[in-house]
Amino acid sequence: MASSAQLVKELRDRTGAGVMDCKEALEAARGNLESAFEYLRKKGLAQAAKRAHREAKEGVVAAYIHPLGAKLGVLVEVNCETDFVAKTDAFQALAKDLLMQIAAANPAYVAREDVPPAVVEREREVYRAQLADQKKPPQIIDKIVEGKLEKFFGEQCLLEQPFVKDASGKTRVRDLVDGVNAKTGERVVVKRFARFLVGEAG
Repeated sequence: MASSAQLVKELRDRTGAGVMDCKEALEAARGNLESAFEYLRKKGLAQAAKRAHREAKEGVVAAYIHPLGAKLGVLVEVNCETDFVAKTDAFQALAKDLLMQIAAANPAYVAREDVPPAVVEREREVYRAQLADQKKPPQIIDKIVEGKLEKFFGEQCLLEQPFVKDASGKTRVRDLVDGVNAKTGERVVVKRFARFLVGEAG
C-alpha cells in the first residue's frame, strides 16, 4: 500500500491540484486514488461552472501547417482570463490538441449552440424524410430523429467530437477544455477556428 505522501504526489502529478486539495480528495475517497481523481475532477468542473460568467480576453491564436506539402492549415483562437495561464504548458498543449483535432476531424462549428437553427431544422427534415416509409409511432420517429441529430452534433461540432488521440472514443473535446479549465482555475474558451485545404472552396 502506497504511503499517503506518495498518493498525494501521484494525485498532484495527475491533476495539477494543490497539496491540500489532494489530501482532502484522498480523505473523502478513503485512500482510493481513482475515486480521489474523480472527486477533484467533479470539484474542478463545479468551480469551472461558477467561472462561466467571467470574461476570457487573453489567450493565443495557434497555427498548424501539415508538414507534407503544406496543403492543409489550421488556425484556432483559445481564450483564458490571464496572460499567465495562456503561457502554461496545459494551455499550450490544449491549443495543439485542438489544432490536431480540427485538422483530422474537420468540424464545421465550435459548439452545438453555434449551429444555425435553420441548419438544425433542415437536418430534422432530412431525417424525417428518411423515416417516412417506416410504420412507427410518431414518438418513436421523434426519438430516432433526435438520436440522428445528436450524431450530427458529434460529427460537426468541435466540442462534441470524440478526441482523435483517444482510441476508446470516450473522451470528447469538451472534456479536454473542461480539464484545462479545472487545472488552471480560469475560464477557458474555444473562440473560433479556420481550416484551409488547398483546392477546397471557401
